[in-house]
Amino acid sequence: MKFAGATVAATAAYGGTVAASATSAAKLFHTEVGTGKNVMLLHGWTCDSNDWIEQLPLFESKYRVVAPDLRGHGRSEVMPSGAYTPTDYVGDIEALISTKYPGQKFILVGHSMGGQIAARLAAKRPDLVSAVVSVDGALGFGNDAAQLFSRTTDDLNVGDPAVVAPALFELVYDSATDPAFKRWHARRVQGMPTHVVRESFGPLFFGAEHVGIGEACEKFCKGLTVPFYHLCRDPAQTVRMRPWFSHPKSKVDVLSNAGHWIMQDRKDDVNAAVTTWIDAL
Repeated sequence: MKFAGATVAATAAYGGTVAASATSAAKLFHTEVGTGKNVMLLHGWTCDSNDWIEQLPLFESKYRVVAPDLRGHGRSEVMPSGAYTPTDYVGDIEALISTKYPGQKFILVGHSMGGQIAARLAAKRPDLVSAVVSVDGALGFGNDAAQLFSRTTDDLNVGDPAVVAPALFELVYDSATDPAFKRWHARRVQGMPTHVVRESFGPLFFGAEHVGIGEACEKFCKGLTVPFYHLCRDPAQTVRMRPWFSHPKSKVDVLSNAGHWIMQDRKDDVNAAVTTWIDAL
């Protein structure tokens, strides 16, 4: 259909069985708008592609932008319990690119969990990924965060995720975060299947294959070969992660005075930083 002069494709992508995963690829709702460099926007845990609402107008005017909802999120397929590891999420995006855009590569822009998914796919299939932008992605956290995430994982397993998740969010907002965004984030969790919220969080940071915290993350990031731009809100994380990326076009920047949803709290700064980096590739 036509919208504001651009072609919009809103489809459900079907993929085959993903290797190294116990589940088949989920049917992902996604939109496609614009022409230019291939850019895919990956949202975070308990979110959906509407999180990029402040980026879409500019990005779609410059690039070919694909914005999916991840499995169990937004309008995409809800898979059964046991199908929400990072490997499952990566397999869906791998299948989407391979089947819908064969022979093409994408710049992956991911927020929070989406940043880690993007990085994992870049490590697994650099033939599909030309670069990664991580907007406060689930990478590079230290011991303090590990303790918080461990408690959150436990609380999710025994409590109500619709209460536990917003309580975590309150700890990572900035004083300037719009209350309307806070309400949006909290209400969205209330509408999600409980097993999706519970099972998606912990594996990002714990378990034999985690890459979100400490030495495991450092080793993982040092193995990446594509250009990588990590934009975060923690100056200490910025200093810690800068030596981890070997590609000459990689960089790590900090945007303070913002909450975890940096792209919503400081939309103009994020838009300028990300598009400038993409245009220079």
